[in-house]
Amino acid sequence: MVSLGGYIVETQFPYRNLIVINKTSEPIKIEIPVFDESWIEEHRELGLEVIPVSKEDNYLKMWKRAHAELDKIRN
Repeated sequence: MVSLGGYIVETQFPYRNLIVINKTSEPIKIEIPVFDESWIEEHRELGLEVIPVSKEDNYLKMWKRAHAELDKIRN
């Protein structure tokens, strides 16, 4: 599980952050930095869960929720 806020290139990207979760047991390599929205779909196709975080969203709440869901799967 990783947050990509610092790896989003400042263009017209509609989200301030992305939370990326690998719920599989296999390691999956991600490409950074993030340049456009197509990155989201490309990485979802790899089996990753990608949660976009907009300006209005509560990042910390979203991170904690995603982390709790991942803990349920892993334990």
